Amino acid sequence: MIEQKPAPRFQTLAKWFVPIAALVALSAWIYIAPPGLMGKLDAIGYAVCHRLSSHSLFVNGIQFPLCARCTGEFNAAAIALILQGFISRKRSKLPNRGIIAILIIFFLAFAIDGSNSYLALLKQSYGSAFAKIPNLYVTTNVERVFTGSGMGIAMASVLYPMYNQTIWRVPEEKPALEWPQFGLLVGIVLLFDFGALSNLDAVLYFIAILSTLGVLALLAMVFSIVWVMIMKQDNAFEHLRQLWLPAVAGLTLAFILIIGIDLFRFNLTHTWTGFPGLTG
Repeated sequence: MIEQKPAPRFQTLAKWFVPIAALVALSAWIYIAPPGLMGKLDAIGYAVCHRLSSHSLFVNGIQFPLCARCTGEFNAAAIALILQGFISRKRSKLPNRGIIAILIIFFLAFAIDGSNSYLALLKQSYGSAFAKIPNLYVTTNVERVFTGSGMGIAMASVLYPMYNQTIWRVPEEKPALEWPQFGLLVGIVLLFDFGALSNLDAVLYFIAILSTLGVLALLAMVFSIVWVMIMKQDNAFEHLRQLWLPAVAGLTLAFILIIGIDLFRFNLTHTWTGFPGLTG
């Protein structure tokens, strides 16, 4: 494969421009976000989650940055990315068919439970218009955490090998997750899910932080792939130290997206919590 590279002058400009843009984006996010650590985390969750208090977990009376479903989802995604980073390294193949089938079940559980929960929310908020549509069951935060976790595992299990396929000059032609690693991943995520449903403050704070970092990690990886493709540097990297520019560019674009959504939503709703009018 012939490696395509942008002009050297453009590469040099990017090495200066991206770090400066990163500092500007990070400063802007710190400025607009509510005060305190949890406030800063809220500003990240606010960009991807409805943040309805009735669908959220709390620690010491403080609402999580993400709802229960999104907490499970992005917490599991963060764990899956970390585990694959240590165990799978440059592996670039999707899991085998058996694991893919389980991931599809995880997705279906997420979709069914999410749809059921959303229908109940609409019925409670706009009763008469949806009153005749039956709910399958009453969804609680327990179901939200576990079904969200399954979706997080599915997303990270697909994104990680796709990232490796795009980044590395010589990716390893093996599945990023095989049965032993997949079983270990599911076991760890289940432990964290039970931790999220516990009353242990230290565990809850840790999960609140980890799940929010999971949002940043997923967005940064996706935007890193986009950056590499724009720069025509597909399959051009050999060592982790070479990834600093795509990583910083991806994180910068993630913060720009978060800031844009935050500003739009806050100007629309004038609150950092859930959407006005929706109750549940």
